[in-house]
Amino acid sequence: MTAGAHGVVCRSHLFAPGSNERVLGKVFDAGADAVVLDLEDAVAPDAKIDARRLVAAALATRVHLASPRVAVRINGVDTALWRDDLEAVVRPGLHLIRVPKAESADQLRAVDEVLTRLEAARRLPAGAIGLVATIETAAGVMAAADLARAPRIQAFTFGAADFVRDIGADPASADLATLYARQHLVLVSRAARIEPPVAPVYTQVKDLDGLRRTTAEARAIGFFGRSCIHPSQIAVVNEAFTPGPEEVAAARAVLDAWKDSLARGIGAFARTDGQFVDEAVARRARAVIALADALEKGPIDG
Repeated sequence: MTAGAHGVVCRSHLFAPGSNERVLGKVFDAGADAVVLDLEDAVAPDAKIDARRLVAAALATRVHLASPRVAVRINGVDTALWRDDLEAVVRPGLHLIRVPKAESADQLRAVDEVLTRLEAARRLPAGAIGLVATIETAAGVMAAADLARAPRIQAFTFGAADFVRDIGADPASADLATLYARQHLVLVSRAARIEPPVAPVYTQVKDLDGLRRTTAEARAIGFFGRSCIHPSQIAVVNEAFTPGPEEVAAARAVLDAWKDSLARGIGAFARTDGQFVDEAVARRARAVIALADALEKGPIDG
């Protein structure tokens, strides 16, 4: 994983309820690479209008600030709320819209049409606001390839709890029940050349060991970044997606040996420690170094 198409590397994505003014006042300074201001599940039905106002006010404080990255999770496109959500929050300071329960490219195209109109009306650069599609159902998983080709799509995120409920699986076996869906999103993202999917929230806030274990597993299968529901989770998630000194040193050693081998006209070889090195191994090493370099510059590169 390196910086995405917009030059951004985001490891942690911290949620904040759009109706909680106190939390909105602190979320940008919590240390996450990105924040997600939530107008959907974290907001009671009778607080939606007030939440839009509070989120708009929070965005107004971010106009000239590049970090953290700011997303808003709108209400589902199958509701009567999402258009008013966009009307309220499309403004300078907003980088991404998270679309919940995404199941068809038509949903994303509808969001794109409204965003295009609002960007023009508010003199924002065309296409400046990207989309992250949240996959929470079996239908969403099966539609992922079409969703990945929709306008503005930058990445998927996965809603594990809702997905497990949708397919009727045992929540106690969620890791197993969601494995195919998660791997499918990784493969679709790679094939479509969009950013890797973002791992779902870990709801046991005090279980940092469990968070560390499951985040390492998510990275291992190709996810990058994770949604967080409490500031205490940020450090664990950031560490999990940051190459350590030993990993970077090993990658540099691979590249040094690879360059020396190519200079001698050898395209693949085994190092003295037994590691086989070819272009695929070198490519992985370059990715590790690029990610480490990007993170040294901060979550926003450029």
